[in-house]
Amino acid sequence: MNLPKSIPFVNFTSLSILDLSNNGFNSTIPKWLFNLTNLKSLDLNSNSLQGELSDMFSELTSLENLDLSSNFEIEGPLPKGLGVLCNLQKLSLDYNRLNGSIAEFVDGLSQCTNPKLETLNLGYNNLNGNLPSSLGLLNSLRYLFLWGNSFTGSIPQTIGNLSLLEELYLSSNRMGGEIPQSFGQLKSMSVMELRDNAWEGIVTEAHLANLSSLREISIGRFSGNVSLKFDISSDWTPPFVLKYVKIQGCNLGPKFPSFLRNQTDLERIIINFAGISDVIPDWFLEMDLELHELDVAYNQLSGRVPNSLRFKSDSNVDLSSNNFEGPLPLWSSNLTTLYLRDNKFSGPIPKNIGTAMPFMTDMDISRNRLNGTIPFSIGNMEALTTFVVSSNYLNGEIPDFWASMPMLYIVDMSNNTLSGKIPASIGYLLGLKFLVLSTNNLSGKLPPSLRNCTELASLDLGDNKLSGKIPPWIGSKMSSLLILRLRNNSFTGTFPSQICNLSVLHILDVSKNNLSGEIPACVGNLTGFKTEFTSEHTALYQGRLQVVAKGRLLQYDSILYLVNSVDLSSNSFSGGIPAEITALFRLGTLNLSMNQLTGEIPPTIGRFERIETLDLSMNGLSGPIPPSMVSLTFLNHLNLSYNNLSGPIPRGNQFETLNVDPTIYEGNSFLCGFPLSAKCYRPEIAPFPGVNAGGSDDDKDELERVWLFISTGMGFFVGFWGVCGSLVIKKRWRDLYFNYVDRLINRIVDYLNCR
Repeated sequence: MNLPKSIPFVNFTSLSILDLSNNGFNSTIPKWLFNLTNLKSLDLNSNSLQGELSDMFSELTSLENLDLSSNFEIEGPLPKGLGVLCNLQKLSLDYNRLNGSIAEFVDGLSQCTNPKLETLNLGYNNLNGNLPSSLGLLNSLRYLFLWGNSFTGSIPQTIGNLSLLEELYLSSNRMGGEIPQSFGQLKSMSVMELRDNAWEGIVTEAHLANLSSLREISIGRFSGNVSLKFDISSDWTPPFVLKYVKIQGCNLGPKFPSFLRNQTDLERIIINFAGISDVIPDWFLEMDLELHELDVAYNQLSGRVPNSLRFKSDSNVDLSSNNFEGPLPLWSSNLTTLYLRDNKFSGPIPKNIGTAMPFMTDMDISRNRLNGTIPFSIGNMEALTTFVVSSNYLNGEIPDFWASMPMLYIVDMSNNTLSGKIPASIGYLLGLKFLVLSTNNLSGKLPPSLRNCTELASLDLGDNKLSGKIPPWIGSKMSSLLILRLRNNSFTGTFPSQICNLSVLHILDVSKNNLSGEIPACVGNLTGFKTEFTSEHTALYQGRLQVVAKGRLLQYDSILYLVNSVDLSSNSFSGGIPAEITALFRLGTLNLSMNQLTGEIPPTIGRFERIETLDLSMNGLSGPIPPSMVSLTFLNHLNLSYNNLSGPIPRGNQFETLNVDPTIYEGNSFLCGFPLSAKCYRPEIAPFPGVNAGGSDDDKDELERVWLFISTGMGFFVGFWGVCGSLVIKKRWRDLYFNYVDRLINRIVDYLNCR
C-alpha cells in the first residue's frame, strides 16, 4: 500500500500530530507531508517506506518528534535538512539502511542556539565514520543510541559535556582507541553499553569516579584477545550501585574484581575472558545476592562452588572453562540453564538433580571428572532442550526416561563408558537434531523407534559395539542428516543404497565395521558433497567430531561446515570403485583403504577438484595410476600402497611434492619411476599436453640411454659397411685382403708348431 502522492482537497496545515505507524506503506515519503509546517509529531515507524530522506524536512521547523524507525528500506545519508530542526526533541531512525557520516547532521544541530534534542536513535543502520566532537554540544541529550553501525575511531573527549546523558549505546560498531577520562563526568548516566568494539588502554577510577547514577555497564567483547585493562585499586569504593555488569575480554585479574564488593543490588554478573585466577571470595558469598544470571566462564577460577548461591526464577548459570572442583553444586529450582563444562567437578551426578531443578531447559556438564550412573530423576526435567554429559567417566546403562522430555533437540553422552542398548524411548524425541553417543560400550542393534527422529542433523554412534545391519530407514527417514558417523562398530551386511538419498550429507564415516558387497554407484547422488557450506551454517552444528584425514585423527568443532569426508575404510567391500563417486567434486577426504576392492582406479578421478586426502591402500586395485590424478592440486596426503598397480608413476603438479615419500606406492611390484628404485624401460610421457613431466634425474637417465643406443647403432653401421662394402665393390682390394689374411694365418700356425 502506498501513501498518496497528493491530497488536493484536504487542508492539513493546522495538523500538529500525525501517526501513520504500523500500516505497511511501501512507497517513498510523499512531498505533501512537508507542507504540514505546524507538525510537532510525525510517526511513520514500522512501515516499509523506502528511498532516501529528503532535505525538505527542513520545512518542518516546529517538529519535536520524528519517528521513521523499523522501515528497513530507508537508505542514503542523513539529509542536511534534519540538522536545522532546532525544536526537535526526539529523532528515531533506527532499523533502516542509512549510510555515511553523521558529522554534518550533528554539526548542524550543534549550531542551534539552544538545541533541544533529548533522544537520538540511529541504531542498526550502516552509518560510518568518526563521532564528531560537536556531539558534546548537544547538551540536552539524555538518550543516545548509535549501536549496530560501523562507526570507527574513538569516543570524543567532549562526551563529558553531556551532563544530562542517562543512557549511552555504542555497542556493535568498529570503534577503538582509549576510553576518555571525561566519561567520569557523566554523573547522570545509568546505562553504559560499549561492548563489541576494539577498546584498548586502561580504565581507572577516574573513568568511573562520578558515575553515581550508573546501574548497568557492558564493555568488551566475547573473545580471549584482551586489549583493555582495568587498573582499579582493591580498596576503592565506587559511587554507583550496579544491577547489571557485563565485562568481556578485558583484563580484570588476577583477583576477583573487588569493586563489586559493595554492589548489593546486583542481579546479573557476566565476566568472561577476564584473566581471573582466583577463588570465589567469601565477601561475594556474604553479599547473599539473588541473581538472574551468573556467568564467569572462560577464566581460571578454582576451588569449590557452594550450594548457598541464590537465584531468581528463570535464572542462568555459566561457570564453563574454569578450574572449579569438588561435587556438582545443587541450587534452587529456579535455575533454567546450567553450563558447567570443562572444569574439574568430580563424583556422581546428584541423584535428585531432576527433582531439585525440574525447570531446567539447558544442561551441559561435559568435560569434567564425573562418575557413576546417569540419575533417573533427570526424566523430571520435562522442559529440557539440551542435555550434554560427554567426556566424563559415567557408566551403566542409558536410562529409559526420554519419553518424558519431548522438547530435547541435543543429546550428547559421548566419551564415557556407558553400556547396554540404546533405549527405544529415544524415538519419542521427534524434534531431536543432534544425537551423539560415540566412544562408549553400547551394544545391540539400533532401535527401530529411532526412525521417528526425522529431524536429525547429526547421528554419531561411532566407537561402540553396535551390531546388526545399517538400517535403510536412516536414508529414507532422516533427510536432514549432515553427519552420519557409525565408525568402529560391528555392523554387518551391505551398504544400504537408501543412504544415497541424504542430499545434504557431507560427513559419512562407516569405517572399521564388517560391511561387505559393492559400494553402490548411487553414492554419486550425495549432493551434499557438491554443495559449499559457509559460516552462516554454523548453527547447524553442535559439539565436536573426530574425522580421519591427512593420515591422522583430527578433531573439528567450529569449522565442521568446511569438512567433506567419506570414510569406508577397514571393511570388506569388494568390486570396483564406482566411477560415479568422482562426481562429488567438493569431497575433501576419501578413504577406501583396507577393503577388497579390485579393478582399476577410475580414469575420471581427476574430477575431485577439492580433495586433500585420498587413501586407496591395502586393496586389490590394478592397472595404471590414472594420469588425471596430476590435476588434483589440493591433494596433500596420498596412499596407494599394497595394491597391484602397474606402470609409470605420473609426474607434475602435486606429484612433485608427494613423490618425496616412496612409501605411498610400496607393495605395488609393477609400478616404476620416481620415487621408486624400479626404473621404467620406456620414456615417460607427460600426462597432459603442456604439463612438464620432468627435469628430474630419472628423466635424464632415460634420455642418456636412448642416445647411447642410437650412437652405438650408427657406429656399428658405419664401421661394418666402411670395411665390408669396399671389399664387395673393389675386386683388387678383395684379393689383397684375403691374401693378407692367408699369410697371417700361416705365420700363426708356424709359430705354434715351433712351440
